[in-house]
Amino acid sequence: MATVLAPGEISDYIGIRFQKLGKLYHFKVGAHKDLNPGDYVVVETKRGKQLGQVIAFIPPEEVNRQKGLRSVQRRATPRDLVMKQLWESKELDALITCREEAARAGIKDAKFVKAEFSFDGSWLIIAYTTENKKLDVRQVQSALGRILRTRVEMQLVGPRDVAKVMGGYGACGIPRCCSTFLTEFSPISIRMAKEQGISLSPQEITGMCGRLRCCLVYEYEQYVEAKKQLPKVGKMIGTPHGEGKVVDLRPLRDAVVVLVGEEYHEVARPQIEPLEELEALKKKAEAGCSKHEGGGCDCGAKTAAAPDEQAEAE
Repeated sequence: MATVLAPGEISDYIGIRFQKLGKLYHFKVGAHKDLNPGDYVVVETKRGKQLGQVIAFIPPEEVNRQKGLRSVQRRATPRDLVMKQLWESKELDALITCREEAARAGIKDAKFVKAEFSFDGSWLIIAYTTENKKLDVRQVQSALGRILRTRVEMQLVGPRDVAKVMGGYGACGIPRCCSTFLTEFSPISIRMAKEQGISLSPQEITGMCGRLRCCLVYEYEQYVEAKKQLPKVGKMIGTPHGEGKVVDLRPLRDAVVVLVGEEYHEVARPQIEPLEELEALKKKAEAGCSKHEGGGCDCGAKTAAAPDEQAEAE
């Protein structure tokens, strides 16, 4: 996630969002040096003119310059904001019309989930999903262009984007993260579930979209860092209850579960004695130090001198 400048810090680059939970796009402020977060502006994009909201100033080192940056064209006027609301009110009708045209064209293996007009109605984007990657929707696209008299783009989206549009509740019982605060989807892997000790049952790790749950990434780094400080499962350690074998980790409690004899005990990290490490240090100290003979050694190892040399020293 890109960092943003603190209030009062100014940059020549700004982050603009075109949708409430949309991705942040970078632009130059250009001649509009008096812009502030929250202002609405009009910019030129590959889909024509778009109206977006300034979210924050972006540090120059965080700016994505791969394809060059465009400058803000102008501030949005009250008329622009009213026109945006007007076209937004027509999006549901456009989506219904799209589904009707798809039915007439005999398209059954696609789901049309969202219609989005540009702020001035010059562009319409239809988001749809399908498992048939070779599906041809050009007939629907042409029909919509004739009926609505605007430029139409058909956009294929994935299951997570569909869940974001549809909203609803997650398995946790609260509104889905993707439709409430997530602006971008992070890469998620099975390893994240394993590190957190979560059951790999599909019911436990799969979201309503049929993909791995977004929340698996939330505490992943904390678990990884916490586990670095704890002994691994299967290792023998010393505890206040005696020597035992680590059978489970509880990273967020900074503790481990140890089997001592036939009893299980939860032991906090400060109470753990690393037997293997202590044994290794003991052997090193008893082996002596090759540097000790020449002086300047502070490792604490015993002198490995011969008995006659020790007698001479005495």
